[in-house]
Amino acid sequence: MNSYLPPFLDRVARHILSCHAQELPDLRRATVLLPNYHVAQPLAQALSAAAKLPALLLPQMVTLNDWAQSVPLDASVATDSQRSALLYQHLRKQQWFENADLWSMTQELLALFDELTHALDTLPRDAEAFAAAVQQAYQARQNATLQLEARLVFELWHAMQAGDELDAARAYQQRLAKLAAQASQPLFVLRASGWDAFEQRFLDEYAKRAAVEVFDLREMAPQWSGLLRIHSTGHPTGYSAGLRSQNIPPLGGRLRFFAATSLEQEARAAAMQVRRWLQAGKRDITIVAQDRVVARRLRALLERAQVLVADETGWTFDTLSVSTVLDRWLTALQSDFYHHDLLDLLKSPFIFADMAASERKAAVYQLEQLLRKQGVVAGLEKFVALAEHETVLHQPLARLRQATMLLEQNKKSTLAEWLEALRASLRVLGIDTGLQQDDAGAQLLRALGTWQQELAADAGRYRFAEWRRWLAQQLGAQTYRDSGIDSPVRFTHLAAARWRAFDAVLLLGCDANHLPSVADGGRWFNDAVRSALNLPTRSIHTTRQSDDLLALLALNDCVLVTWQKDRNGEKGLLSPYLEMLRDLHTLAHGDDLGENELHAYLAAEEAHNAELPQAAQPAPKVTAQAVPASVSISAYNSLVACPYQFYARHILRLNELDEVQEGIEKRDYGERVHDILRRFHERYPQVSGHPADELEASLRRISEEVFADLLQQDFAARAWLARWFAALPAYLEWQTENEAQGWRYAEAESAFDWELEGVRLRGRIDRLDARGEEKRVLDYKTQSEQVLRNKLREPGEDVQLACYAYAHEAADAAFVSIENGKVKLVEPKHDVPLLAQLNAERLVHAMGEIRGGAGMPANGIDTVCGYCEMRGLCRKGEWP
Repeated sequence: MNSYLPPFLDRVARHILSCHAQELPDLRRATVLLPNYHVAQPLAQALSAAAKLPALLLPQMVTLNDWAQSVPLDASVATDSQRSALLYQHLRKQQWFENADLWSMTQELLALFDELTHALDTLPRDAEAFAAAVQQAYQARQNATLQLEARLVFELWHAMQAGDELDAARAYQQRLAKLAAQASQPLFVLRASGWDAFEQRFLDEYAKRAAVEVFDLREMAPQWSGLLRIHSTGHPTGYSAGLRSQNIPPLGGRLRFFAATSLEQEARAAAMQVRRWLQAGKRDITIVAQDRVVARRLRALLERAQVLVADETGWTFDTLSVSTVLDRWLTALQSDFYHHDLLDLLKSPFIFADMAASERKAAVYQLEQLLRKQGVVAGLEKFVALAEHETVLHQPLARLRQATMLLEQNKKSTLAEWLEALRASLRVLGIDTGLQQDDAGAQLLRALGTWQQELAADAGRYRFAEWRRWLAQQLGAQTYRDSGIDSPVRFTHLAAARWRAFDAVLLLGCDANHLPSVADGGRWFNDAVRSALNLPTRSIHTTRQSDDLLALLALNDCVLVTWQKDRNGEKGLLSPYLEMLRDLHTLAHGDDLGENELHAYLAAEEAHNAELPQAAQPAPKVTAQAVPASVSISAYNSLVACPYQFYARHILRLNELDEVQEGIEKRDYGERVHDILRRFHERYPQVSGHPADELEASLRRISEEVFADLLQQDFAARAWLARWFAALPAYLEWQTENEAQGWRYAEAESAFDWELEGVRLRGRIDRLDARGEEKRVLDYKTQSEQVLRNKLREPGEDVQLACYAYAHEAADAAFVSIENGKVKLVEPKHDVPLLAQLNAERLVHAMGEIRGGAGMPANGIDTVCGYCEMRGLCRKGEWP
């Protein structure tokens, strides 16, 4: 600590010792109220150093809350969960807010009720005194003109106090009253900012019976506490900038500001400064995180540098992965196991934790492949039926079914019953086993059990959705702190830094949006309501933050403040508190306290980053053993379009997973058309001689049969069916003309697997027609005539028809375009047998070259690359 700074704890220690000089070395008769327990050790050290005795019996050092909790009460105390359920039922019964989120309103009202209790003019010691105080306040407020919201809060508060059971605020109040009534020992209080009114009343009552000494940092360090004045708006201003700038001490050696241009730069600068401090030998570094988003990124950067961070602040459970698995489970249940929700659930590391990891992963992989292949969108029973022959899936799906039966969504249950069912389902799914293996998970399970016990007597009944909103709110209010990390670097918050000195302090995220932080005034009852009820408003909250900030600066001589001057393209502002301090320092000393060294360190760090080589056109080679012995028609088309695409898809087998289709697509439409025409021509190999209305009626019946399952799943399938119906007359007309030319339907969907030199070619043709000894292969396409002609414009660009013709030794091949109510035959302009032979020879030659070590370059044209899923591998857009 710098020499000009007052040794605050030394002053406290010397004063305590002087007050008890006659009793030394025994200080046990005194009690010291601490702002937090972190101050206990340095205060004990200061007492020992000042006493200069071989032994010293220390005074009782305790926080006010813990001291109050040591006082027994005769009446039972209702838990927050019990009060919340009771108030929710009351609001639901009154139906005052039909479409409101009653659970969040309940939490906000309970907080206001507690503040109203603490705002009583007296400190009631028992139920009778409390009832009298409430009645007095109620009668006084009835005569006042209150706005509707304020009157509603006040009436509800009055009604909620009717029971004999205490709430936490009343219990705290009565305990403080008893402590004050029993006062006999001197009390020393460490304070850095204002107390709540009822806590101040406790001190006043205590002082009537015993000595009370208050050590207020605002009075002990007037040169700091006098720097800022807070208006009722919560914004600081100077009394007189010129006058006060003369009183500000030079801070260049102890306080610096770093203005970042982005969240990433702020986190990187903070991480760099922490590492510099550690390298300089500092072993007590605290990070006061105003912006928790930046804090997350900073933590990740520090852990990457192998610097662990202890966290005094903690994280709410709804931000942790242990709660995510609960949310995924309940979401999957509520969505009837929509496939995305189900797969998200099954990929959690916590589910089926009682199974071997390899079994669990195999089951999830198998189910995902099955769902994507079969295209089933939702429905647990459908998945069970689908996995009938997949034995590895039987047990997981059976457990999901059993867990589903425990949480019946169609009934109303009490909160305790829902929690019991949830915990039972977690046991069935093995999630509880996974959570027990995680510290946060074990705490979560204990919280679920505690809430269930607390709410056992609550008779209110809730729908599944109501209970789930309640659970989400509980998880958002419960905090997890990891106590297993012991590190010289810690996260904390401003209030927890009261009366604490550190080797170095990092004030993170100190922009105007985060400091002062907005008190959680809630969505329903704003400052106007609080003011009408004579409750502390936002200005009180911001004043307290200002005091805490200045106390932190007074106690610490190595502080870095970071903030973002640019945020998402918009100019960011420094916290008004710190901006005032910086401006005053600039006026007094010509130094704006800007941190300049960090920019150089960050630039040096960037310069040392490894530069990746620039992407270039790839042309990979493979061994002969890796070359596939058999290729499909689509694989051959891929090889012609782009050899690298063929390499990625069919040698590396990096094909994208099929997505589960939630709506009918044109590919589905084309497949159904193929199936309809196959069935139709099996029944009518020749349409000539049959009445047109009979043929069209038959086609319609077959079409409706083929589309039946799609019509049940997707209403849009009706549009596709109508589109097909529009083409029926044209198709029958084309088929009649086709037969008039002598062609007869021969077969459909015939597979082939031809042995060529060094490679096999496999595929399946849509249809084969015959005219005497002549053969013609046809391929149905639900594309326009012009699109198909473009495919055939360059010989050899599309290999489909040529390969079909080669496989069936057909002299003719054509596409049948079925689109927009028209049916057209689209034939190649070139000699089909020659084209077929050349295509076969090209395939043999290309595969031989690949086996011989030839490269497979990424040389697809733009129209091919535009639809290629392998573009991220070849990185064409980054080639020089």
